Amino acid sequence: MTEISIRAGGAAGDGIASVGDVLSKSLSRMGLHVFGYNAYQSVIRGGHVWFQARASRERVHSQGDGCDLLYALNAETVRIHLPSLRRGGVLVYDPENFAVAESDLPVGTRALPVPTLALARKYTSQPILQNAAGLGAVSFLAGIPLDLLQKTLSDSFGSKKGDVAEWNIATAAAGFAHAEAHAGASDRAVRAVGAPKYLMAGNQAIALGAAAAGCKFLAQYPMTPASSIMHWMAGHAADIGVVVKQAEDELAAINMAIGASFGGVRAMTATSGGGFALMVEALGMAGMAEVPLVVVESQRSGPSTGLPTKTEQGDLNMMLGAGQGEFPRAILAPTHPADAYRAMIRAFRLAESWQTPVLVASDLHLSESFATVDPEEIDLAVDIPSLFTVPAPNGQEYLRYRYTESGVSPRALPGQPGLNYVAGSDEHDEKGHLISDVKSGVPMWVAERVKMMDKRMRKLRGLTADSEGPVREGPAAAPLTFVAWGSTVGAVRDAMRLLADQNQPTNLVYLPTVYPIHAEALGALLAPATRTLLIEANFSGQLGRLIRAETGIHFPNRLLKYDGEPFYPMEIVARAREVLHGQ
Repeated sequence: MTEISIRAGGAAGDGIASVGDVLSKSLSRMGLHVFGYNAYQSVIRGGHVWFQARASRERVHSQGDGCDLLYALNAETVRIHLPSLRRGGVLVYDPENFAVAESDLPVGTRALPVPTLALARKYTSQPILQNAAGLGAVSFLAGIPLDLLQKTLSDSFGSKKGDVAEWNIATAAAGFAHAEAHAGASDRAVRAVGAPKYLMAGNQAIALGAAAAGCKFLAQYPMTPASSIMHWMAGHAADIGVVVKQAEDELAAINMAIGASFGGVRAMTATSGGGFALMVEALGMAGMAEVPLVVVESQRSGPSTGLPTKTEQGDLNMMLGAGQGEFPRAILAPTHPADAYRAMIRAFRLAESWQTPVLVASDLHLSESFATVDPEEIDLAVDIPSLFTVPAPNGQEYLRYRYTESGVSPRALPGQPGLNYVAGSDEHDEKGHLISDVKSGVPMWVAERVKMMDKRMRKLRGLTADSEGPVREGPAAAPLTFVAWGSTVGAVRDAMRLLADQNQPTNLVYLPTVYPIHAEALGALLAPATRTLLIEANFSGQLGRLIRAETGIHFPNRLLKYDGEPFYPMEIVARAREVLHGQ
């Protein structure tokens, strides 16, 4: 086997996330490319949860479709996922938990009963230890060496009190031995192919990118799926010199971040759609006061609290229009963890260079899925220039909001002698003096408002030139062009590979910078397209609407998904075939 997909399922509280974490780490330590997807409900205990770890010699961009090995902790997992077990696949389960009839198995698959609970009882009465036995059996079938599995378990559970790590290691060996004795040689097994690879979730990459970009202050209120950004930052705060503040709510979080940035510190906040909705007024204040700010918006299904633990790309319209009135902003949309790392560095550079808010549009699928990253994709040698370039006063009056051709005005560190200024949320003149309180209709102040508004909005030209334009992957003359953004790009890439294997070439145009739209470049990339297929995880095709508004390009063929689940490659393949055959 050059590729394998392992799926584990059970109820919330059964430790499925830990099973997936150990499998993903073990496979990545074999030098394989890995993608790990964790699906869970918004309850602490109960409710169905599952994890899929997909590994290959070639880079994989999504969780894939079916599975080769299925580890089931309860009958519900069998009912839901057994149809996804591919020919040659194996179901691993404990007959003490539930029964499986041979007639229930898909054609060409088999079952391997493993007494996981009995093996675990040798050490403890806690049933969760059975997962170690299950991991051992699955690892044998997958080709994961026992010593590598045991080292991963030691790393994962070594900090636990008592004998937890030793119990897991011994129970995993027992499960491995049981499978070796009763399953025989496995035709599902993969082999190590090289040096270990980095494995990180999207939120870990986002936090690491922020740290590399010089972020020194994070204010955040925890909200799924953005919470683990704060967890990572807090866990590494002492090592990287970052102050992490868990605020009382999202309003406080963004205002703290604005205050820190105003004071000269690279600062950020992170949230999901519901929290971002509370931040919009403060976002406008950052735009008016021209304070650099980075906001990560990790989308989940809405409206309201919607599906709190499911993915979606439904917040683009809100990000485009957040804040009353108009002010310049950029919206970046990374596609995978290594891209998210780089996007955070770009976000801080853009925010500082153009003195304006920059939004990083993630989603649950990107934020919480794991993927391998090659070491060269994580360049830690990031130049962090100081953008407080105003020299000491030389007799000239300091104009913090001076009218400039670029829209960027000289920025001084607050409190510097002779460089004091007012940074208010009301409209102001070049000095920062508020003009909202003067007599209404006075011509000079009407003109001042227009000049200041024009100055700020000129930053959009610079943001466009300074940000990453649209990208095309695949042959320019392909008969079908996919258009996508964010994490959905991963499933599209996998679908393109499946179609190519069937001698059906396609290409992909995606937008690392969703806004400002690079209209001319996008038009040039889409001009050769004979058929297009828009792929978005929302109801209305929000990116498609934006592109049509900015360029006039319409996308009649669409695949829009809003059930909370991520895209699967075969869904995209099936829709692509319909479009290619004119159905």
